[in-house]
Amino acid sequence: MNTARFITFEGGEGAGKSTQVRLLSEVLALRGIGHVVTREPGGTPGAEALRELLLNPAHDWNARAEALLFAAGRADHVANLIRPALAEGKWVLCDRFVDSSRAYQGGAGALGDDQVMTLHAIGSEGFLPDRTLLFELDADEAATRASSRDAGMGDRIGGRDAAYHADVAKRFRELAEAEPQRFAPIDAAGSPDEVHARVLAALADLLA
Repeated sequence: MNTARFITFEGGEGAGKSTQVRLLSEVLALRGIGHVVTREPGGTPGAEALRELLLNPAHDWNARAEALLFAAGRADHVANLIRPALAEGKWVLCDRFVDSSRAYQGGAGALGDDQVMTLHAIGSEGFLPDRTLLFELDADEAATRASSRDAGMGDRIGGRDAAYHADVAKRFRELAEAEPQRFAPIDAAGSPDEVHARVLAALADLLA
């Protein structure tokens, strides 16, 4: 019998995370594995309200303010959706989690990992996923995909310049190298089905 698992999908803009969340959800449904699909920022009514604030280009939050808002939304998300679902024996598939804050605000935003993780310890008791899938893609291809997806209307974080997103990718790679027991790097190049096969391989032990 499959036990409850918390799986997060991480990576830069245009890496195809949302598509892979959907494809894995379909596999779990076919196997009769109860699960919840969610996202960050968001997932609960309160966190979705914070998402609107965080991603709205009308607001000019700095990295410190962003980290605080993300941590607040995550605290609500963990307490009111993620932990209850896991307690019911369900898998939770989450499009982004604390590692995005570590890469975006902590890395590219120069806030530092210690401060991001301190906020996470306060808000969510340091709660971490069972496995984190890190989708990695060439910067030019990622930018092309993101531009096509957003039709030139990216949000206030996704729409930042190439140097910022290069720093994000670098930090994600550093996190994966530092925590190989939790992270599973996924080559995000190729068709959705090709990437999906890599996802299933990376989760084979948990799906067995």
